[in-house]
Amino acid sequence: MSEKVTVASDWLAGCAGCHMSFLDIDERIVQLLEVVQLRATPITDLKHPDEGGVDVGILEGAVANSSTEEVARRMRARCKTLIALGDCAVFGGIPAMRNAVTTAGALQRAYVESESTVDGVVPRHEDLAVMQDVRPVDQVVPVDIYLPGCPPSADAIFYVLSELVQGRQPKLRGKYLDWH
Repeated sequence: MSEKVTVASDWLAGCAGCHMSFLDIDERIVQLLEVVQLRATPITDLKHPDEGGVDVGILEGAVANSSTEEVARRMRARCKTLIALGDCAVFGGIPAMRNAVTTAGALQRAYVESESTVDGVVPRHEDLAVMQDVRPVDQVVPVDIYLPGCPPSADAIFYVLSELVQGRQPKLRGKYLDWH
């Protein structure tokens, strides 16, 4: 058997539903693991893609602050093929609704004006991520494959990974682009 395809995934600003959809591959995940090696995911001990790189990187969620931007840039630098997984990664999704009130407005509402806040202040510290306008992944780094959906179906995710493992570029149409 040839060497396994290495895969890493991470999530940015989103709900983790795309990773749940990935897990919904169910018993087919065993088939994938025969030809794929999961190197890093948010649901494993390894959290970052290998410094030496991986074959496939998967990003779920939108870029919403300096920390998620760093994660996106690191994944792109360390993978050969980058998949934007789900509507947040592809379009900005629900998190991008925050852009309508500006980052300053959102911070003010959350930390100063909320009904449960007493003497609120917007936290600022060098260790805290800097909030940014929410962007889809391709506004920060180049993306090779777009798999929209909220979340994309387990079948679509399995199809994309199966095609990549076989050295083919997935053709996303028909049932793999159904909106759920």
